[in-house]
Amino acid sequence: MVVSVKNDTRLTSSQSFLCSGFAGFFSKTVTSPLEVVKIKRQVGTFHGKGGFLQTFMVIYQNEGLRGFWKGNMVSCLRLFPYTAVHLTTYKKIVHLHMDELGFISQWRAILAGGLAGVAAALLTYPLEVAETRLIVQNCRQRTYIGAAHTISKIYRNEGLPALYRGFSLTVLGAVPFSVGCYAVYMNLDKLWQEPSFRFTPLQNFINGCIAVGVAQTLSYPFETVKRKMQAQSSRLPHFGGVDVHFSGTMDCFMQIVRNKGVLSLWNGLTANMIKIVPYFGLLFTCCEMCKQVCLYRNGYIVSPLSYQPTPGVDQSLGPYELEEVRRYWKNRNFGSRESSFGNRW
Repeated sequence: MVVSVKNDTRLTSSQSFLCSGFAGFFSKTVTSPLEVVKIKRQVGTFHGKGGFLQTFMVIYQNEGLRGFWKGNMVSCLRLFPYTAVHLTTYKKIVHLHMDELGFISQWRAILAGGLAGVAAALLTYPLEVAETRLIVQNCRQRTYIGAAHTISKIYRNEGLPALYRGFSLTVLGAVPFSVGCYAVYMNLDKLWQEPSFRFTPLQNFINGCIAVGVAQTLSYPFETVKRKMQAQSSRLPHFGGVDVHFSGTMDCFMQIVRNKGVLSLWNGLTANMIKIVPYFGLLFTCCEMCKQVCLYRNGYIVSPLSYQPTPGVDQSLGPYELEEVRRYWKNRNFGSRESSFGNRW
């Protein structure tokens, strides 16, 4: 199976980046309560001792509504550098493996996405650590205030390695994640009983949700261990609220299985699965709305509320090329009017 990797050339690079960033910001903010529940369940704080619904109730009773948006600003700030590095790295890797027609095999495209994700995570990992610490801290005994304060305090008290604690699990987790995506996409034609080039936008959205759901389930134990490693610190009350104490990555896996059972590696998976559909639905919808506004500003469509092309506009031209064409015709028309005016006199 091969895929064609094509971007909308009617948008500038900055417009594509802003559309992705704003869509991610909005979808993350709306689904933040599910993310907070998931992380508290993964780390094992007292909020997450019960089930999915009970965790919601405990957070609300102890921290109020604001507790569901702890760490959200850090998470949203992380989006912009993460998106920029991810898109840049992905494009470079994909272009290296494209054939002369612009096609790339499915597994190579997924591998490129995995490698790009690792590169982006490396740059932004300290912000992810800060997000975890802000979410799991007790709001009545606050240790951290904001992203900059959190990162600087961790660096001063625990050193630079603490800001990258658990990063190896991001790399390891990318393997089952990529395998899960590949397995789903290789069997989509069997699921729908038709070839992939006939899939509707709704089918592609469902396909994406299924692929992410399977991939995240396979890689979830790595994320659970990673979150515990990010949260644990001997300098914090109750070791950061982690439900098991450990000395390293393998010891963390062993302590979880020994003290909590194998299934506890998937604590918080319910919140994660529920989050997938609204998150990607809002991400896609918001991105498309931003894209329409940009296409309208660039002159390709007649209204930001529809995709109806502007009459007489070549949709294959890039935004800068289209601007040059407009400038040319504007100058030509202006010159024609001046010539006509001169002939009268």
